[in-house]
Amino acid sequence: MIKFLKSFYLTPRFFYVMAGLAVLFLFSYWWQWLFGVTWILVLIFAVFILLEIMMVFSKNSLEGERILPEKFSNSDNNIVSVLLINKYPFQIDVGIIDELPVQFQKRDFFKVISIVGKNKNTFQYEVRPVERGEYIFGNLNCYVTSAIGLVRKRYTFNKEQMVKVYPSFIQMKKYDFLATDNRLSHIGLKKIRRIGHTMEFEQIKDYVAGDDVRTVNWKATGKRGQLMVNQYQDEKMQPIYSIIDTSRVMKMPFNGLKLLDYALNSSLAFSNIALKKNDKVGLVDFSNKSGHFLPAQAKKTYLNNILEALYNIDTKFLDADYGVLQSLVNRRITHRSLLMLYTNFEHISALHRQLPYLLAIAKKHVLVVIFFENTELKSLTSLEAKNISNIVDQTIANQFEFDKKVMVRELQQRGIQTILTAPEDLTVSTINKYLEIKARGLL
Repeated sequence: MIKFLKSFYLTPRFFYVMAGLAVLFLFSYWWQWLFGVTWILVLIFAVFILLEIMMVFSKNSLEGERILPEKFSNSDNNIVSVLLINKYPFQIDVGIIDELPVQFQKRDFFKVISIVGKNKNTFQYEVRPVERGEYIFGNLNCYVTSAIGLVRKRYTFNKEQMVKVYPSFIQMKKYDFLATDNRLSHIGLKKIRRIGHTMEFEQIKDYVAGDDVRTVNWKATGKRGQLMVNQYQDEKMQPIYSIIDTSRVMKMPFNGLKLLDYALNSSLAFSNIALKKNDKVGLVDFSNKSGHFLPAQAKKTYLNNILEALYNIDTKFLDADYGVLQSLVNRRITHRSLLMLYTNFEHISALHRQLPYLLAIAKKHVLVVIFFENTELKSLTSLEAKNISNIVDQTIANQFEFDKKVMVRELQQRGIQTILTAPEDLTVSTINKYLEIKARGLL
């Protein structure tokens, strides 16, 4: 009996009918004949309730399952599927309430679907996480009613399911596909003209019109009696590191996503591209002390190690110690490497404090400092100023924008590569810079 009561629910139609019967009883005060008719309707109503209870509560005739992917991709739309199997011999309507993880802050999930007798139905919905970590789904509640529509029976499935949210592997696959499909310009990636040629020897071949005469191999030419040239290929197995600042400056949110998560998504996609180009990739994170360190490797499966490390990185409420970073680079990265440093400087004085360390690192390696435009300030400067307060706000915002450009110029004058980008354009800008450095042979 207790089990029956816990699964027994009344529908809005039940209360509408009850309200109608109450109105009829009210009017029967003036029309006596209506009193008897109303009692007949009450009996019919009771019969329909009992009939639907017998139909819906006869046995457990609904099966349901929430189908989750192995992991979610951060900042992307992820698909959740719900499979329902109707074992009743008649059509039913199913009201579905899925208890979503608290991180989504969504408490109004409700969907109604119809399933014909002895059949099944599947529907999908999308969720967009903006934080990494474990997301726990609660009950999948299904409320079954027949065509009569007076009572419902509740079924509960998948009482608890957990799925982890990783850095955006969907974004990684997107750029991977476009790179191999030679359609990079569609998403803003530029084809960089190669300057000169790399010096990694591949083979000796016959000279053909258009070959660089500087590559003529005179020794082979003398032996063969015809012009022979050396053919070179892109240098491979170059060490490339993503260095991620996890200090408090990376907690700043844009469009619901922290700067750190933009950096993690970008470093994952960038590392995948570098591996596809046969370079070695590694990972470093730091704040007031060193964090993860993954030495550069060229194995394709190494991307899984990077993904797991990125999943466990989080920001801290402390200032970054670039002295720790310089010491770590000196000790652990012994070969000349490309270092992609994801950080953020909001004021030029912050850059000046760290500049000696950046210069020391740049002496031995190709350093690329990546920091962010404040898109909120940019939108503020584009608004029409209507009063003195607006003018002051826009003046301050313009000063911050100007400081960012000054920082870029100062770093470039000292031989440090820079990327100043909006958070949403970070991945494209990073891959562009990597392709440019490879094309110019700077590493």
